Amino acid sequence: MPLPHRSFDSAPVVAITGGRVVPVTAPPIDGGTVLIRDGVIAEVGRDVAVPDGARVVDAIGKWVLPGFVDAHTHIGIHEEGEGGTGDDTNESSSPSVAGVRAVDAIDCDDVGFRDALSAGVTTVSVKPGSGSCLAGLSTAMKTWGGRFLDEQLLSDKVSLKSAFGENPKLYTAPARELPMTRMGIAFVIRQKLEDGKAYAEQRAAAEKAGEPFRRDLELEAVASLLAGELVWDVHVHRHDDIATAVRIAEEYGLRLVVNHGTEAHKLADMLAERDIPVAVGPIITSRAKSELSGHTIKTAGILAKAGVRIAIVTDHPEAPVNFLVLQALLAVREGLDRDVALEAISVNPARMLGLDSRVGALEPGLDGDVVVWSGDPLGGETRAEEVFINGGTVYRYDADQGEGKVAERFVPPSRLL
Repeated sequence: MPLPHRSFDSAPVVAITGGRVVPVTAPPIDGGTVLIRDGVIAEVGRDVAVPDGARVVDAIGKWVLPGFVDAHTHIGIHEEGEGGTGDDTNESSSPSVAGVRAVDAIDCDDVGFRDALSAGVTTVSVKPGSGSCLAGLSTAMKTWGGRFLDEQLLSDKVSLKSAFGENPKLYTAPARELPMTRMGIAFVIRQKLEDGKAYAEQRAAAEKAGEPFRRDLELEAVASLLAGELVWDVHVHRHDDIATAVRIAEEYGLRLVVNHGTEAHKLADMLAERDIPVAVGPIITSRAKSELSGHTIKTAGILAKAGVRIAIVTDHPEAPVNFLVLQALLAVREGLDRDVALEAISVNPARMLGLDSRVGALEPGLDGDVVVWSGDPLGGETRAEEVFINGGTVYRYDADQGEGKVAERFVPPSRLL
């Protein structure tokens, strides 16, 4: 039985020719070609020879860019249009649930993934929510292409999510359980890190002695964080909470990425000095709670000018994932450099999550995730016309019908008989 179709068109070799190619990590190439071989970018340049038998995509008058990367979403675990039954974002049964994995709750057929394709977003990090101090393991995945979720994964354990501030207090303070304060949040995180350190030492001693050892899934995750195998993704808004996260990261040698960073502009110099990146967003949001009272669209530009590495994120569905480019455009209007804005939705988030050997730019050796745009994606009136993931077309805009079409994920039963 043939495998279900996962793209409109696929070929061993694809050549996207004649467009304005924007690799992001290198200067733009007018009249350039992107050659994809067996799902991987093989060549990028102006004088690329197109092999006989290649599928040729005419991009004259178009812009060609890498698929964009949203480093902070809840696509598939906070499903749209499903109410409470589709919301698996927060396992808030304990202040620390470090061992839970977002991958085990993602519906890969969630409509949010289709919306992502329409905006040229081909890679996302799906994170647990912020209801616990240590909230679980994030997933990095492509936004389309598999018969089931595992075929889309880049990593099912790309980072460990933590949360400071109002959200973890919200879940536990009414029950008068730890943590009730910011002091309590920091205590819970530090204590779990100490537990993870002791656990790793005991595990190593048992392995050296050849003795049996009972693994604890929560402490395995914490030990991986301490070993530098995971990014420490921290939900944090206020400047004082950011400072606490930095303090803890330095105490334990953690690879900190500030997520949201509503007041990160107040600490821009400090974050730049320590080379701590910030995933800014959602930019399109209201000041719906106290921690967001200092929200400004200027934050991304202020941070970038200070030398902070930034990504722009949607926190989907807080802001819809298809607004990722719109958020970058708004940030540009408020002072962010245009080139940095493109980096903030492509190579920068890929680097923050350790995925830059696979996605985030048009470079030989990276996955064939390419988007053909009708023009400059930050132009305001352009759209993604064709989206490739691993060299196959998974989305195509139909101008005659005025709508985008997504490749089939599941083949109708009648075609399998």
